[in-house]
Amino acid sequence: MNEVAVLSTVLGVLGTVCAIVFGYHSFSRNRKKDEADEGKENGTLLTEIGYIKSGVDDIKRKQEKQDEQHIEMVTRLTAVEASAKQAHKRLDRLENRGGNDG
Repeated sequence: MNEVAVLSTVLGVLGTVCAIVFGYHSFSRNRKKDEADEGKENGTLLTEIGYIKSGVDDIKRKQEKQDEQHIEMVTRLTAVEASAKQAHKRLDRLENRGGNDG
């Protein structure tokens, strides 16, 4: 009976040691897998942020171009208004001249 007790104790200790070794091995392997998955996720996020930044930069360039076109149009409109004002003055002078003659 004494041998059975020693054998069960040895098997119990051996089982405990094996459980610890296998548990540590599984933990180590899962940690590496988790780190790899986290690295892939971070890489994906950084890539998506890069795409978003690129899109924002494109929008800024387009907006700056539209601003330039708007400024150019306002400048041209001001010139057209000044020209129309001068034309009206000339027409008024011509009408006054023609009205006095007739």
